[in-house]
Order: sequence, then structure tokens, then C-alpha cells
Amino acid sequence: MQKKNNHPRWRQEHSLLKLLSVTILFSLILTLFLFTPINSQFQALAQDTGSAPEASDATQGIWISPAEIMRLPMSGSAWDNLLNTANSSAGIPDLSDQDDDTNVIILAKALVFVRTGDSSYRSDVVDAIQTITFDNTENGGRTLALGRELAAYVIAADLIDLAAHDSSLDASFRAKLEELLTKELDGMTLESTFEGRPNNWGTMAGGSIAAVVAYLGDQNGLDRTAQVLEGWLGNRNSYAGFSYGNLSWQCDPSQPVGVNPVGCTKQGHSIDGALPDDMRRGGSFQWPPGRTGYPWEALQGVLVQAQILHRAGYPAWEWEDQAILRAVKFLYSIGWEPDGDDRWQVWLINYAYGTDFSAEAGVSPGKNMGWTDWSHSESPLAVSVMDFNAELDLAPMLLTLVVSFGIAATTVLLLYTVWGRRKCVI
Repeated sequence: MQKKNNHPRWRQEHSLLKLLSVTILFSLILTLFLFTPINSQFQALAQDTGSAPEASDATQGIWISPAEIMRLPMSGSAWDNLLNTANSSAGIPDLSDQDDDTNVIILAKALVFVRTGDSSYRSDVVDAIQTITFDNTENGGRTLALGRELAAYVIAADLIDLAAHDSSLDASFRAKLEELLTKELDGMTLESTFEGRPNNWGTMAGGSIAAVVAYLGDQNGLDRTAQVLEGWLGNRNSYAGFSYGNLSWQCDPSQPVGVNPVGCTKQGHSIDGALPDDMRRGGSFQWPPGRTGYPWEALQGVLVQAQILHRAGYPAWEWEDQAILRAVKFLYSIGWEPDGDDRWQVWLINYAYGTDFSAEAGVSPGKNMGWTDWSHSESPLAVSVMDFNAELDLAPMLLTLVVSFGIAATTVLLLYTVWGRRKCVI
């Protein structure tokens, strides 16, 4: 009887096992050599297809960086709305008119310029900045108007890199901005309004101040803005110099704040997150509350402050148990969802907190800011890229193994055939 280890079938299986072993060993060796270049190609692909902004992006641009803008889509209702506005006539800037929408139109032009490179949009921005710088359009107005209007122009100047484009105008513009911080209008200044009025007046002033000091690179100004905002959000140890009106909406009237603290209730109703000095505009405490749009307007100024400070390194979105998010949740809880020119805020709230409040694309801009449905949203493309990036560490290794095994198998089979050990039919 023939020995088992000399049986033809056994010899065939043994040869196949040796062939497979050599192939696997060769594959592992190839993987070591091929993984680095393949992984590099995956990382480059992620950069090209709109991966999440790198940390360095957040330190460039007081509102958003050119690098972040270049990853945004040039299609969809949000882009169409932005582009249509950028293509419209902006009119003449007027810092004394609290209802003038030229500011957000100019901001639209700046955003579209960065995304498209079309210099005609930048020219419109420059013309607006010249008017603000030299024509004293703030005269005859109040600090509410200046607070609402100024921030968007400052952010637009930052977006077009005015300092590089026209250094002379930029120098004059900076001098004007410093003047506007302390210029008296109807008995108040932008700074005194921010630090004294704990409602929409003060928050709008704070939004423009945040933009100005960030643009000027004024670290002391940023620190002061952060200090006042944190105090308004509820940390009286940070700042408590506000002059409040009717205190009936305050959780503790002896310790008034801009946003009621966590867990606050009154007469059995939760007022956690309520903005007392703006809720009072609808009347003294009652349930249900008297309807007023002032809380959402106040938040327009707060959101601009928070985002600018966040990009400057301050954890403003987190202060006082996420006071800004609690304020939004309170308004939703009483059925006061944003409408009109307040709807842009939802996009930024979702962006900052990862929430999923219903948000409509193509919404109108606000009084001091807008276009966040385009600048601070996640398109379907971005979502798919994020999903792709979540597997980015595993994908290069898997691809490398597949490629290596294919190369190794082909090479071993060819060598085996050339040596004439057996016929290989593929």
C-alpha cells in the first residue's frame, strides 16, 4: 500500500498549502512597503472632497476662514439665495438706520467673492467700507442701530482681506472702528450699551464690539467682551454691571442675570434659559407668557459674540451650562420658534451644539448676520464625506492588503509556472 504522504492528492494539497503560505508572506511584506503611499493618497482625497476643517482653519477669519468657504457647495437653495442677494444692488450703507439691510447684502457679496474669486463682488464691499469710513453715516442714530449694522461690515472686510487689498483704506477703517467703540450717540456709546443694557440693545452692541476687537487684534478687548458675555449668561462673578428693568422674570431678583440658571422654576413653570430682560418686554411674569420677539433678537447679538469668541479661543458656547442652548430650548418649549429674520440662528445653533432643530435652507438674513444656512450647514456631500472619513483609518489598510495579495498571488503563480512545477490554469 502506498504511504499517505506519497499519495498524489496529498502532494497536490501540500503544494497548494505551500503556495498559499508563500503568497500570504509575500502579501504582508508588500503591505509594509505600500501602506504609507496608499494612506497618503486617502488623506489627500479627504482634503480634496471637503473634509472637516482643520484646527488651523478656525484660527483664521473672525467668522469663517477662506479655506472653510472654499469647501462649501455652489449649488442648492442656500447658495442660490446667497448668490441672488450678492448680485443685487446693496444701496448706500447707513449705520444710523437700525432697519437697513445693506450690511447683510455686503456680507453676501464678501462670501461670494471668496468662493468665486469674482472681483466685482469685492469692489462692492470696498465701496461700502469707504462709505462707512469717511461719511460718518452713524451720525443721528442710536447705539441700537450701530450695534445691529456694524458687525457684518467688519466681517466682510475680514473676508476680502482688506488689509492686503488696500492697506491705506484698511488703516483708515481701523481708525474709524476704534472711534465707533466710544463715539456717543444719543447719550450712549457702543461700549456703554454693551456693558449696561442686558437685553437686545446690549447684545447687539456686543456682537459688533466682538467683531471690531477681533478685527483689530485687540486681545484686551476680546477679554473684556468675553468677561461681559459670560456675566450676561449668568456668571455674576465675571460681570454684574447691568441695569435691569422689571425683575419678575428673574429666577432670583436679588441676583439678576441675562439667562436664567439651570433648573429655575416659577409658580410651577420652568423658566430655565429664559431671557428675563427681554421676556419682560411682553409683560410681567405670567403664564403663558405675553408674546414678544425681543428674546430672539437678543440672541442674534449673543450668537455673533459667541461664535467670534469661540474662534478666538474662548469656550463661549459652553459657559453657564450651555446657557445659549438652554435659552433656545426655552423658547421652543413655549412654542416660540424663530421666524422671519431670526431663522438664520437655528443653523448656527445646530452647528455649534450638534442639535437637530428644524432648519430651512434659503432663509432671509437677520439684522446683524445671516447666510448661515450656507456657511454653517452640512450638505449631503459633507455628510457622505464625514462618513467616509470615519472609516479613513481602516480603508487604506484594507486596500493595501487587497492590492498586496493580488500582486503576491500573481507573482507566485507566474514563478511557479516558469519553474515548471505544475500547470496553472486561471
